[in-house]
Amino acid sequence: MKNRSELREIIMKVLYQVQIYEEAKVDYKLEDIIKEQLEIENTFVEEITHGVLEHKKEIIDLANKYLKDWKIDRLSKVDQAILSIGIYELIYTETPSIVSINEAVELSKKYSEESVTKMINGVLDKIYHEEIKK
Repeated sequence: MKNRSELREIIMKVLYQVQIYEEAKVDYKLEDIIKEQLEIENTFVEEITHGVLEHKKEIIDLANKYLKDWKIDRLSKVDQAILSIGIYELIYTETPSIVSINEAVELSKKYSEESVTKMINGVLDKIYHEEIKK
């Protein structure tokens, strides 16, 4: 059984693949992409993946609001996926804010440059302080 950190990595890979398919205008079934990445069904993966995609516009708007002099589409697809997962968990789930931020930062440390990791941390921290702690 995979832990939540490993499951978030799978979610990132699924969201990355969805972006590639959408850009290439390739038809896909989300459940098939998830099955390719995961040997058994997992509600956490399904809920987060579906949630990020259902709230894509709101997530992009929030990211763009707090990215200083940047837009989310300037980030790599992997970084977009990581930031989107972090924002989704902060705003739409019961996951403790510190866990949401830390998990996104740790995932970013594994797949991104240090400057991007700092940016993701900063954006999520701003969202936490400006949108959640109000």
